[in-house]
Amino acid sequence: MKILSSYGVGALIAGALVAASAAPALAQGKVVLYSAHQSAIIEAMVPLFEAATGIEAEVIKAGSGDTIRRALAEKDNPQADVIWSIGAEQLQANNEILEAYTPKDVDAIDPAFLVGDKWLPYTGIVMVFVANTNLLAEADMPKTWRDLANPALKGKVSSARADKSGSSYMQLATVLNIYGDDGWDVYGEIFDNFALSESSSAVPRFVNDGEAAVGVTLEDNALRFVEGGGPVTIIYPEDGTTAAPDGIALVKNGPNPDNGKAFIDWALGLEAQTFLVKEMGRRSIRKDVPASTKLPSFSEIKVVPYDITWAAGNRDNFVEKWTDLMISR
Repeated sequence: MKILSSYGVGALIAGALVAASAAPALAQGKVVLYSAHQSAIIEAMVPLFEAATGIEAEVIKAGSGDTIRRALAEKDNPQADVIWSIGAEQLQANNEILEAYTPKDVDAIDPAFLVGDKWLPYTGIVMVFVANTNLLAEADMPKTWRDLANPALKGKVSSARADKSGSSYMQLATVLNIYGDDGWDVYGEIFDNFALSESSSAVPRFVNDGEAAVGVTLEDNALRFVEGGGPVTIIYPEDGTTAAPDGIALVKNGPNPDNGKAFIDWALGLEAQTFLVKEMGRRSIRKDVPASTKLPSFSEIKVVPYDITWAAGNRDNFVEKWTDLMISR
């Protein structure tokens, strides 16, 4: 297993252009994975894949935005075989660099998650708040997205950057989806309270350590700190939240396409999906893998419909407006 982390758009693009001038890796026993997955999940899953298949995995880890930018820069000479666990909007908006693939267990996937064009659902992700119980009394904890704009939370709401993080972009789109014509006004008021971080996985750590009172993050990221005994609790917004798939996809003309397909088959297989639910706090996209008993059922939380095509089609416009908010602070 080889895991490389890349930070900074400039470094990623430069690295991609250098890589594009080199011959692609043709080793029979290798697969190259570009991923925005949390390091803990990568480090847990890659050895399982290697043991199950005998294929060596090389992982390049970065945020969703940087991951897709690297793959786009390499499109004339791809260096990756699979893009693994990034925001589905990014894959939908850039599907020209992807190769459609039907996994061997496609019939086991819940049809509700099969909403992509040339990409596949990987897990079901849910957007939540995570709050520090030492810093906030129960009565003061935010119950809705609007509550995050409470002046008492100025500078105390941790969030990743929507221009870099796929999950943070989904959080932005969730607010716009819920509040419609008032969406940007609501989000702008929330934004005024943000303390921005470079990654979604850092958000619950800041809350756990008391550097922020509240964070907006993925359900499984927050659950990890709850199970670790930290002074944190998970809040499902009463005005609605998004439950949608993150994505996995075969890169068009990647250097090791057969091994890329083998990785996708494995990642969507029963063993890997069960592991993701039981050990990593994710929700499976398979019909035969029930949700963890540690998490509420969808019937217990308010889930709003989320149109990935709409979110993908508006991404450039929404990120531009998000950047304007950041500049004008």
